[in-house]
Amino acid sequence: MKILSIVVLPIIVITLFTSCKPQRALGYVEDLTDSSGSIPLTYPEPSIQKGDILSIIVYSEALDGGQTDRLYNQINAGTGSSTTQGYLVDNDGYIQYPRVGKLKADGLTKPQLAQEIRKKLEAELANPSVSVRLVNFKITMMGEVARAGPITIPNEKVTILEAVGLAGDVTIYGKKDDVIVFRDVDGAVEYGKVDLSSKAIFESPYYFLRQNDVVLINPNKNKARLSEQVFNQRLGIAFSIINMIALLYNVFSQ
Repeated sequence: MKILSIVVLPIIVITLFTSCKPQRALGYVEDLTDSSGSIPLTYPEPSIQKGDILSIIVYSEALDGGQTDRLYNQINAGTGSSTTQGYLVDNDGYIQYPRVGKLKADGLTKPQLAQEIRKKLEAELANPSVSVRLVNFKITMMGEVARAGPITIPNEKVTILEAVGLAGDVTIYGKKDDVIVFRDVDGAVEYGKVDLSSKAIFESPYYFLRQNDVVLINPNKNKARLSEQVFNQRLGIAFSIINMIALLYNVFSQ
């Protein structure tokens, strides 16, 4: 048993301290070394998708105090929710617009849909103008962020860096250089990897997020080490108990 005590104690020490070296945490855009400068950005106008809820407002040069305009500004959410009002893009990609009927919206940008509605109303209204906005713009943050879950974006425009900030930042266990964005495109799931630690992020098609994007922050080696350390600590406690029993046995057996 004395031999057991001599062998077990070093094993405990080695077990507790192996794999304890932490991985260096990456920063954001680390290779942006210039003290000042500018990077050109191109914002792609997102297409309307099935399931989107649109706010559509019509204005014209009506002489009846806006009574005619009101006929085309009836709210029809079609969602059963009193908190989200607008025009629902159905599963076939259409909206039901007052006094006009079904209009194809899926695949169009907001300016394109506004133009289509304006053309329909030119015969009824004097110099109509149409404003289209997306009411339910949201993205979802998953993985190693402080606050995972869906985030509603009221201004319909958000970058991936802003989204990370809204989610409370990447945790110490997240990999900033291994971020995956999942995107619904024409009924298929498109995905791409993003490196938040590189200035190449500004050239990525995933820098500006689109509605319903899902951002996944993968765990780094520190997260795996944390699980290993918890296991090692428990294993160390077990070895300590065995070692103590062996020592007590050696003392009282003499």
